[in-house]
Amino acid sequence: MMNSGVTTLIRRSVRNGSNTMNLTKRTLAAGASSDEPLAKTALNELHKELNGDMVPFAGYELPVLYKGEKGGVMKEHLHCRGNGNASLFDVSHMGQIRWHGADRVAFLEKVVVGDIGSLSPGSGCLSLITNENGGIIDDTVITNAGDHIYMVVNGACKYGDMDHFKEQIDLFDGEVSMEYLGDEMQLLAIQGPGAAEAVKKILPNGFDLTKMAFMTGTDTAIDGIEGCRITRCGYTGEDGFEIAMPSANAVSIASKLLEDPSVLPTGLGARDSLRLEAGLCLYGSDLDETTTPTMGTLGWTLGPPKSRRRMEGGFLGAEHILTPEGKFKKVPKKRVGIKGMKAPARGHTEIYDANGETKIGEVTSGTFSPCLKQPIAMGYVGTASSKVGTEVMLKIRNKMQKAEIVKMPFVESRYYRAPE
Repeated sequence: MMNSGVTTLIRRSVRNGSNTMNLTKRTLAAGASSDEPLAKTALNELHKELNGDMVPFAGYELPVLYKGEKGGVMKEHLHCRGNGNASLFDVSHMGQIRWHGADRVAFLEKVVVGDIGSLSPGSGCLSLITNENGGIIDDTVITNAGDHIYMVVNGACKYGDMDHFKEQIDLFDGEVSMEYLGDEMQLLAIQGPGAAEAVKKILPNGFDLTKMAFMTGTDTAIDGIEGCRITRCGYTGEDGFEIAMPSANAVSIASKLLEDPSVLPTGLGARDSLRLEAGLCLYGSDLDETTTPTMGTLGWTLGPPKSRRRMEGGFLGAEHILTPEGKFKKVPKKRVGIKGMKAPARGHTEIYDANGETKIGEVTSGTFSPCLKQPIAMGYVGTASSKVGTEVMLKIRNKMQKAEIVKMPFVESRYYRAPE
C-alpha cells in the first residue's frame, strides 16, 4: 500500500548503466497544502542522524533516500532484494484504525469489497474501499485481531477515508465504532529475504516465525515492549513485516533492528521502485476514485467465481462491478504492465497502437528497474489492447518508442509460505 506523491517527487535516471540513480526533487506535498506545517514521525530525528534526505510526503516529513556510501535509491533498492538482506522503512504516516462493536464485520463489508467475515483470528487480506460508483477510494490491509478488526490505510488518504467511514456509520443500522490510533502508534516496515532473521532477534522467546503465514498478524511484545503488533505483509514483493508500536518506543525498536548489519534504512524512493517491480499499485497514480477493481485488475480481492462476496455484493458500488450472477461486468480499460521501451516512460506518457496512430491509453507509473536494468511501466489501455504480447508504441519526449504489454509482476514475488 502506497499513495501518490513519490513518483512526482523524484525523477530517476541511470547513466551508462552505472550503479547510481540521480534524483531530482519535485513538489510532493501529497495530502498537505504548502502552508501547513509538516507532521513528524517519532523517527524524524533518527532519520536525520542517519543522513536521511527529508522531503514532504502525505503531510509528513520523511526520507526519500539516505545519503552515504550505502545510500541512494539504486543501492537501497538492490539491498532489499539481496539474499540475507532487509530494508527498514518508516511508514508511520499511514493510518492505523481499530474497529469495535458487535456488527463491525457487517459494517466493513458495506465499505470494502473483501470477505471480512471469513477471516479467522489473526488472518488478514488486502481489500479496497469503494464509492457509490464502484470507484476505489483507497486500498487497505485488514486483519481479524480477535476482539476487534485492525485496518491500515494510506497516509495521504486516511483523513478522507475516515470522513467517508463516518458518513457510512451514520447510515448503518448496527453497533460499530472506529478508533483511530493517530500518531500515538508508529509503524515500521522491514522487508527483504533477511527480514525474518532480523525480526526474530527482538521477538519473545518461543515466538515461531516459521509458522507465521504471509498476511497474518498478532499482538506481541517487541524487544520487551508490550502493546505492539506484528503483521507479516509488505509492499515490495519480498517477505517482510509491519510492526506497530507505541510512539515512545519507536526509536529504540528501530535502532535495535538497525544494529543488525543486514538491515539498511531505506527511503520512499526505493519503496516506490520496489513496489513497481512487484507490479503493485500506487494509490493516486495507478488507482483513483474513477477506477473500479476490475479496471485495476484487482477483481481477485472480491474472491473467486461464485464466492460469497461475488454472489451477494452488498458493498458500495457493487452493482457497477458485478452482474446479478456474480460475474464481472465488462470494463472499457484495464491496468497492464509494459516493457521494451528504450527510455523510462513517466506518468501520463501516451500509449498508442502498434502503428503509432491511435491513442489507446496512458502510463500511470514508470521507472528504470534496478534489478532488470531496463525501463518498466504500468498503465491503462483499452480492454481490446490489454492482452499480454500486444505490441504498442509509447510517446516519450515526443518520440515514438516500441514496447509490449507484459505480465506483472516484473520481478518474481517471494512472499513467505508457511509449511502445511
